[in-house]
Amino acid sequence: MKYHLLGGLAFTALMSAMSGQAIAFEGKSVAAPNCEYGGKISSIVATGEHEVTFNLCKPDPAFEAKAAFTPFGIQPEEHIATAGVDGTIISNPIGTGPFKLDTWNRGDSIIMSRNDDYWGDAPSFEKLVIRWNDSGAGRLIELRSGQVDQITNVSPDDFDSVKNDPDLQFIPVANPNTLYLAMTNTFTPFDDVRVRQAIAMGIDRSRIVNNFFPEGSEVASHFTPCSLPNACEGDAWYDFDASAAKALLAEAGYPDGFDTTIYYRDVFRGYLPEPGVVAVEFQTQLRDNLGINATVEVMESGAFIDESTSGRLDGFYLLGWGADYPHVTNFLDYHFTKGTVQFGDAIADVYDPLLEASTIGDLATAAPLYAQANNAIRENVPMVPIAHGASASAALATLDGAHFRPFGAPRFELVNPGKDTMVFMQNAEPISLYCGDESDGESLAICQQIVEPLLKYGVDSGDIYPGLATGCSANMDSSVWTCTLREGVTFHDGSTFDANDVVASWGAGIDASDPSHKGNTGSFDYYSYLWDGLMNAE
Repeated sequence: MKYHLLGGLAFTALMSAMSGQAIAFEGKSVAAPNCEYGGKISSIVATGEHEVTFNLCKPDPAFEAKAAFTPFGIQPEEHIATAGVDGTIISNPIGTGPFKLDTWNRGDSIIMSRNDDYWGDAPSFEKLVIRWNDSGAGRLIELRSGQVDQITNVSPDDFDSVKNDPDLQFIPVANPNTLYLAMTNTFTPFDDVRVRQAIAMGIDRSRIVNNFFPEGSEVASHFTPCSLPNACEGDAWYDFDASAAKALLAEAGYPDGFDTTIYYRDVFRGYLPEPGVVAVEFQTQLRDNLGINATVEVMESGAFIDESTSGRLDGFYLLGWGADYPHVTNFLDYHFTKGTVQFGDAIADVYDPLLEASTIGDLATAAPLYAQANNAIRENVPMVPIAHGASASAALATLDGAHFRPFGAPRFELVNPGKDTMVFMQNAEPISLYCGDESDGESLAICQQIVEPLLKYGVDSGDIYPGLATGCSANMDSSVWTCTLREGVTFHDGSTFDANDVVASWGAGIDASDPSHKGNTGSFDYYSYLWDGLMNAE
């Protein structure tokens, strides 16, 4: 097999067919003019019908962990070229996964059917139904009545009840997560670091964890949970000291506090089990400990995510993070690297060491850089890390193979409900079904069943397994990654999977000039943050 690069952007691979007749495959590519744009990806090239090469501007030893993440799922090139442009892709995903979308009944349910042509082990049942309920008690009632087979996020008060119910399975969820109280430093008074430091000292985080989180939860010593390597390098967070906090707030010019707002979305999360109740607790502590008068305002989930991650909320807001892949970059780089606007102006003392650390594969070598970044986060207080929450799922005792992965939603093709239809109930309705441009967990859980990335995470751990790629290999410094694609795979629309589908799928996300780079909000957060920026952006 011979490969020829044409103009540095495309090539023709000539392959001998079974009959001996030459068949031409024209490989496509997406590229930045150069690496001066600051991102990690220089080009993505179809270097064969079943081979894709990722040329990076800098080494990235975490490439495989990122490439296994749902937003980097693959859809047909032709579908992206049409549905990505006209916007219908947000409600009409076409993938290679074990399930294919039938209907999205807005406000009620999503119905998927088994993909009988799945390249892997096809599901044992015919229909997968996803429903939602924002109440933990409500979800448990549905489970106990037999209306659903599995639920997410059991309320902390119901842990023992589920454990002691012979008709149910209690399924601990080992997903590392963090709840934080955020501020945006482009708004007054949060533009004063003394105000942010006062708030860091003026919140009794232990009280919040002890009163509102289930057993097994922890007060956060660092932004990233310590279960991830290099997560907790550097100094631990501030101790609670209301007197010192009040004095520092007075020094900043606010001896009597100030008026503001606490924003949140009413969506149950492992990192935030009772959003409304916890929001009121913050309101009470800010008033009693610091003299800050905050009104509490609940927002619609999609609008809240868009406004908060875009740095447009003037006030406090409650948000958190559950790990998507098993690497510290998933927490720190997404939230604090250069170009992030969620907390206002990014902080060079934080993002400079993060950028350097992300290119280093050896944990010991990277550790001092993560200590430097964590200490800068502590000093500058872009947010206040509160808790790493324990959480659990529950299922009917009759659901064979019930599980909840540490990184991602259950792989429902691996369970057997003993009937034709399985029903899963999550916290909320998805925002959209084009997950290249989503960071919402409910959206990702649906996409995961339909659209597959190149690699996959394990059921019990963050181990990485083949997906649409049988494997990805790197050069010596991890700056070039070549993925060998699985042959004989078809999409739900009957089209054949090849390397150009990978280039088109990644290109729609990473290339800001691509006509299909629209999505739901158009921010493509994971492409931007995890690869240090979008190429060809104006």
